[in-house]
Amino acid sequence: MDQVLQFAALGLSTGAVYAVLASSLVGVYAATGLINFAQGSITLWAVWQVAALRYDGTLVLPVGSVSLSEEALPAWPAVAIGVAAGVVWSLLAHLLVFRPLRRAPVLAQVVASIGIMIFLQALVTIRFDTAAIAITPAILPQGTVEIGGAVLARSDLLVAGLALAAAAALAAYFRFTTRGIATRAAAESERAARLMGFSPDRLAAVVWAITGAASSLVVVLAAPSIGLDPTSFTFYVVPALAVALVGRLTSVLTAAVAGLLLGCLQTELFYLATKSWWPEWAQAGVGDTIPFLIVIAALFALGGRIPARGATGEVAMPEVVLPRVRPALGGLVVAAVALALLLTSGSWRYGLISSIIMTLLALSLVLLTGYLGQISLATMAFAGTAGFVLSKLGTSWGLPFPLDMVLAVAAATLAGVLVGIPALRIRGAQLAVVTLAAAIALQSFVFGNPALTPFEGHRINDVELFGVSLGVRNETTLVTMRFALLALAVVTVLAVALVLVMRGATGRAFLAVRSNERAAASAGINVAGTKLLGFALAALLAGVGGCLIGYSRGQLSVASFSVLTGLVLLALTYVGGVTSIGGAVVAGLVAPLGVVHTFLNTTLEVGEYYHLVAALLLVLTAVANPTGVAGSVRAATAHLRRDRARPPREIVTQEPAHVG
Repeated sequence: MDQVLQFAALGLSTGAVYAVLASSLVGVYAATGLINFAQGSITLWAVWQVAALRYDGTLVLPVGSVSLSEEALPAWPAVAIGVAAGVVWSLLAHLLVFRPLRRAPVLAQVVASIGIMIFLQALVTIRFDTAAIAITPAILPQGTVEIGGAVLARSDLLVAGLALAAAAALAAYFRFTTRGIATRAAAESERAARLMGFSPDRLAAVVWAITGAASSLVVVLAAPSIGLDPTSFTFYVVPALAVALVGRLTSVLTAAVAGLLLGCLQTELFYLATKSWWPEWAQAGVGDTIPFLIVIAALFALGGRIPARGATGEVAMPEVVLPRVRPALGGLVVAAVALALLLTSGSWRYGLISSIIMTLLALSLVLLTGYLGQISLATMAFAGTAGFVLSKLGTSWGLPFPLDMVLAVAAATLAGVLVGIPALRIRGAQLAVVTLAAAIALQSFVFGNPALTPFEGHRINDVELFGVSLGVRNETTLVTMRFALLALAVVTVLAVALVLVMRGATGRAFLAVRSNERAAASAGINVAGTKLLGFALAALLAGVGGCLIGYSRGQLSVASFSVLTGLVLLALTYVGGVTSIGGAVVAGLVAPLGVVHTFLNTTLEVGEYYHLVAALLLVLTAVANPTGVAGSVRAATAHLRRDRARPPREIVTQEPAHVG
């Protein structure tokens, strides 16, 4: 029993981070109606700012740096500066991004939030010397106390208490202060708040500042116990979202307490995994699956009672124009791509192949998000499912092509249906939370689990059909022309099939569900079946893409299907046009390892800035064009056509009167 309590106590620091992030998410949602996926990245900057100040006294800015001391800065001045940095980033996110998007579609808000998350994470990696600053010294008093036979670190208890105190203070602000009550009132009716003399924007700014300060302070103090990492705090937002949903996005204290319990539960599972009776397949990644299970349970139990933002209005999703099958134009494009493959070699041909494959993955998002209206962040998880199953079928079971690929894609399709089940109950940003949690759970529990995907099983056998090798490599050739043409043919066939689906009865059913689920149901459309079909088809496309990624690389790793890559792909597809085939092509060209990435990395030698530039562009695009680039272009084109079609005005010249 002592060991059980001891291991549970080890999770207090992590639980405190979950607690303060969850309470901040609830606070921001109450003030703005937004789910801020970037909350963890804001604290990530604060943590590294404090670490840099305590390392050599350098104040790191987004551009340039200032030396505040010739030696390490004392702890508490460094903490104050780090917390101030967190507040500044929070206010900048509110003023420059989320306030302009308050009446934008949910998809635009999610994309912008993801853009800020990726931007800050990339900026931390570039601006801070993450290799030199390996650890950060302790800030809180050290020592231990004994409770119930277990020895607990004093610093862990203090940071857990601080997280609960911050949550209690935020709850008291909303319940007992005039501005807090006005903030809650503005969540129901902004017009009523304005009539009472309050500015909803200013009220929201106060909450952004409070949550930025509280979350930055707790995370900075917990970092010495958790450790420094340039990405970890970014994705701590997922378990924080899980416990925030337990509190129905309304109860700050419930979310905070649930966050502490989740942190303790994860370390307890780590302890149980050391027992001889614990199954071998569950010894890795189990802790990361708990948030996903909590999200599912919370949304199914409370999803219908989670409050929505009132009276803010909402811009419609980007307009959909049904694609047409144009054999001449399509054949010309395919011929041009084939010629480009023939004329290139080495990294450029590999970049072109990567763009072709990523275009297929983007097409799955066009189908699921653009046509069906379901925001999914699990595209790369579906691709990874197919990729790792393909590896297992080929190396362990010896199945030949294309049977191994067919079964691998079937596994991805099944995963898509399972992840799509919550869509029967929820939609919008809440569905984005579910799919993000599912993606992280699959990445940690399946892709990174040596019991399920052992290292020697990551190899992908070369493609061979009727005795002819279609493998990606041949001696010193990085990408053979045979494999390049195979990938182009597969993607072309699936793209044509997708266009036919979009133009048919299935596509019309998707659009009806996206527009209004109740109206679609009253028209005789099976809404549940349509949603599951959409997830299945999208996962099928992503699964084929995952198999092609496996064939193109020859060996897979967890990094091959990272959650970050999936987030970038969704954002780029939205920017290019999430409702159009052309948008998917644009996303494929600028996707990671694609043509644009190859150009930046090979020609300009600035590949390290890829994620930073991509994130900045997508945030700017989301703010300037909430319906996406394609939607804005179509609107501008339609406006020009109307102007041209309008008959010219007849100019009448009045002759001067003659005086006789």
